[in-house]
Amino acid sequence: MLRHKLIHPQINAILGAAGHHSSILIADGNYPASSKRGPRAELISLNLMPGVPTCDQVLQAILSAVPIETIQTMQTEKSGPYALDGDPPVWDDYRKTIKAAELDLALQPIDKWAFYDAVATDDHVLTIQTADQQRYANILLSIGVRMD
Repeated sequence: MLRHKLIHPQINAILGAAGHHSSILIADGNYPASSKRGPRAELISLNLMPGVPTCDQVLQAILSAVPIETIQTMQTEKSGPYALDGDPPVWDDYRKTIKAAELDLALQPIDKWAFYDAVATDDHVLTIQTADQQRYANILLSIGVRMD
């Protein structure tokens, strides 16, 4: 039996085969996962019903299973129908989850189009599509190295 929180067999297999610098996208329910991913990335659809699961719940599971060295988010828009003043509330959830995992990592927001480009690389191995309905909940993780 696995000792970490992540028990999904297919996700564990992909992460077990991944290495340093491989990237994992935890996508919200609005992310175009079928068209915006790396050429070799596998897509796991966990979107059960609106809001279940959330990106933060998936983040908790992933952080329990593999070392992460960078975490990028999609920068919020400053104008238009999806604009926000300040950080999206979900980013505070991520910060709490990162702290609870005892990691010293900061969220690194990048421009929306640069985010799509960062996902569509050869290093992208996995997209986990959630049903999270929060705006700007997409999160891109880069696998680090095991130090113990």
